[in-house]
Amino acid sequence: MAAQRVLIIGGNGIISSSVSRLAVERGYEVTLLNRGRSTTRPAVEGAEVIVGDADDPATISAAIGSREFDVVANFRAFVPAQVEADVALFSGRTGQYLFISSASAYQKPIAQLPIVESTPLVNPFWQYSRDKIACEDVLVAAHRDTGFPMTIVRPSHTYDATLIPLEGGWTTLQRIRDGRPIVVHGDGTSWWTLTHARDFARAFVGLFGNPHAIGSPVHITSDESLTWDAIARLFGRALGVEPDIVHVASERIARELPAIGPGLVGDKAHSVLFDNTRIKQLVPGWVATTPFADGAREIAEWYLADPARQTVDAELDAAFDRLAASAR
Repeated sequence: MAAQRVLIIGGNGIISSSVSRLAVERGYEVTLLNRGRSTTRPAVEGAEVIVGDADDPATISAAIGSREFDVVANFRAFVPAQVEADVALFSGRTGQYLFISSASAYQKPIAQLPIVESTPLVNPFWQYSRDKIACEDVLVAAHRDTGFPMTIVRPSHTYDATLIPLEGGWTTLQRIRDGRPIVVHGDGTSWWTLTHARDFARAFVGLFGNPHAIGSPVHITSDESLTWDAIARLFGRALGVEPDIVHVASERIARELPAIGPGLVGDKAHSVLFDNTRIKQLVPGWVATTPFADGAREIAEWYLADPARQTVDAELDAAFDRLAASAR
């Protein structure tokens, strides 16, 4: 089935904006449903925009009225109630519903590498991941019971020019620029996978209307794996400064910075390596082509282009000082 009319719930985010832009370029009739408040990324030219709130299913229903779509992709569903509302709303009104889950849902601690789509979904450390698993459960049941045409997509750590994957964001990059120590969790040798949103978008749009993608999960990640020390050094290279790296146990960081603790202990502290065979079968010829060396330069250039983007979090900065001092 050839998809023509595409509804994207979101459209202003890191990956959804890249997906929306590429879908328009490829000739799809794209409708974006969001609150219309984002100013970080430019508007997607050629897409229709309607206003609704992903946290309020009634506004989504009111915004789309009686319209039908060949493809619906929801980038803004995080809890089962949102997905349940989508199943009720779009049953019989779309040929394919794509749900954005998360590769963080895969089993932690990781028992076997590489990670494949059948790897168990168990994450006792991070509520975000457990909620995504529960959302997937709703869709699996809907497909089994009623044939709801779902596709579950699990991105790993996906970025664009606006996202700094190191803990602390610009605060950490400013510390690199200033020659001050930066905190890297563990011993810096665990492996991580970073995927540029442009690469993700090419694979994701390739799933539109693909009957072989209905009813099952697929992850979309780069084949490049880097240690966290290597990621920090690539940022240093992009900034022209060799970073002063201090290693601190993930659990110690989580105690000092509880806001980032679950995502660190429940995801980033674990080495990951993904088998991308399935997405390459579904989208022949696809491969992620952006090495993070290029991505790090793109991020650095974006932040350095506007001083207003270079915001240092004073509390976080002080916490990094404490962690670095205690480790040394």
